[in-house]
Amino acid sequence: MVLLSILNIIFCIAFTGFAYVNLNDRDSWLWVPIYMVAAVLCGLAAFNLFYPAVYIPVMIFYLVYAGVLFFAKDGVRDWIMKYKMQHIAQTMQATKPYIEKTREFFGLLIITGALLINFLVSQYN
Repeated sequence: MVLLSILNIIFCIAFTGFAYVNLNDRDSWLWVPIYMVAAVLCGLAAFNLFYPAVYIPVMIFYLVYAGVLFFAKDGVRDWIMKYKMQHIAQTMQATKPYIEKTREFFGLLIITGALLINFLVSQYN
């Protein structure tokens, strides 16, 4: 359980940082809460406070939104098929149309993975 607490502290700090860097984006109203909900849930899990009834709808929202980003114009599917998976981490600026949606997609998967770990642990305790 100590390893899980350490992992959740790392996730909490990382997701809080991600929320912070999204404060100046045009869609900060969406992304700051997305990252902060995950940060709070991971922070609580670091202290063995698990909320499986909250994890489920939050993970569903994240996965549905990831699906939207996958199939959107200049989304992940286009990045794979049309843009041949060009590098998306060269610079912090999203200079190509597919970069932001692809990064957001993977961010949602990372958040969902962190919450899924906590959900599974909560089910086996």
